[in-house]
Amino acid sequence: MDKSHGEHVEAAEAGRALEVCRAMGEPPYLSPEHREYLLKRHGTLDLSPLPSMDDADPHNWAPWKKTINLAFVAFHAMMATFTAAAIQCAFVEIAEDLNVSIHRASYLTSLVIAIIGGAPLFWRPFADRYGRRPVLLLSLLASLVGNIGCAKSPSYATMGLCRAITGFFICPAAAIGSGVVREMFFKRECARYIGVWTLMVTLGVPSAPFIFGFVVMRVGYRWIYWILAIVNAAQIILYFFLGAETLYTAADQEHRQTQKSSYKRVLAIKRLDSRPLTLAGFLRPLSLAARPCVLLPSVAYAMVFLFASILTSIEIPQIFPEKFSFDAQQIGLQNLAIIVGSGIGEVIGGRLSDQWMWYREKAIKRTESDGKALAPEYRLWLSYAGISLVIPGVVVFLVQTEKASARWNITPLIGAAIAAAGNQIVTTVNITYAVDCYPTDAVAVGVFVNFVRQTWGFIGPFWFPEMLEKVGLSASSGIIIALLVGASVMPTICLQWRGYKWR
Repeated sequence: MDKSHGEHVEAAEAGRALEVCRAMGEPPYLSPEHREYLLKRHGTLDLSPLPSMDDADPHNWAPWKKTINLAFVAFHAMMATFTAAAIQCAFVEIAEDLNVSIHRASYLTSLVIAIIGGAPLFWRPFADRYGRRPVLLLSLLASLVGNIGCAKSPSYATMGLCRAITGFFICPAAAIGSGVVREMFFKRECARYIGVWTLMVTLGVPSAPFIFGFVVMRVGYRWIYWILAIVNAAQIILYFFLGAETLYTAADQEHRQTQKSSYKRVLAIKRLDSRPLTLAGFLRPLSLAARPCVLLPSVAYAMVFLFASILTSIEIPQIFPEKFSFDAQQIGLQNLAIIVGSGIGEVIGGRLSDQWMWYREKAIKRTESDGKALAPEYRLWLSYAGISLVIPGVVVFLVQTEKASARWNITPLIGAAIAAAGNQIVTTVNITYAVDCYPTDAVAVGVFVNFVRQTWGFIGPFWFPEMLEKVGLSASSGIIIALLVGASVMPTICLQWRGYKWR
């Protein structure tokens, strides 16, 4: 047995021991070699989770490699919502080209929103068995084909079918991203990087009409699909050569070691989990509805997302053209307010959220000698800050939109930006809290949160018009406040009160 093989076997044994300890919730015993390895690699032993003694463990990757893979999965996740919203500024042009009503043309967006909510239930078991990388590459390849089909579609039915295919395949990263982040980053930095992923998912909605408004006005709406296909092709090339597999198990170390050449490691697709695929496995994320520490933050987040993101994104292209006589390009520019607001909110929801938890944990260690762990519920205090921005932001948007004359003014967009900032805070805080409660189920948590958010976001636009028409924009803000308090504030209070017993 040569030296390198002996080191590999030792690392594999250490990895298996760590897996057993993680499953049993016990602190692992570290050999002198393992301690030396971690200190050399990370400069500390205060790591959670504790990585194995193997360079292939994603927790041991170099920062640049983690950053590249985070960028790939975050941008891929953005492309899911980006693709859904891409034609939002072109409903009039699509209706004229395909000889359908504008209302029917809008179904091409609603269809993708609904599919993005449910399709990850199909993809999660495959991502768990074969790894994240093969699923994401297949996702991009099929999405490319679907977008080309949309660009060449001669009829409404054909375009609807191709949009459905694209939505089904583009969605995995929008749900399994939480698991990818947990597989690469330590607990102390989890919120920051989950925040990057969630921010990209959020930005997909306003960014698409912001960009494609220019495209529709200059080269026609079908170029939206061609551009999406080109972006998918670029993603495939970059991810194929630079992307790495983040699903790591100690049992897979020998396979990784035997792939000596880099091209074999790039081309290799191997089943990483021998468990059979079952119907229960596909539906497992839905069973998380029985866990209050996942269900309640998901419901609270979905309600905030509905009004702070979906409502503003849907109503701007419907109200502003009639009120201000805007064209597609001008409508797209209005989304800049949502983009800026979301970016500001992520500063609080991501990096500051981790610092909030870190300072509190340090305070506990100084005052309590028993090493009591910091409860995840402490993070939820920041959720109130997000909701307190969403409520006035939505109210300002609705009230000022109703008061506006035929001359455009910026006040409704200020409200939309404030609401977007609050939405991003709640997004990052609530998803990170759910993942912290069940870190070993991070992917299933992401799939469940995505399912709740997209389902509620799909339903909302069907009752928005009737509410706004019958009640009025200003008066509707009262209904929205009541729903946010009942479905977002109250569940958060319940989690802080009883969450430690429900986990």
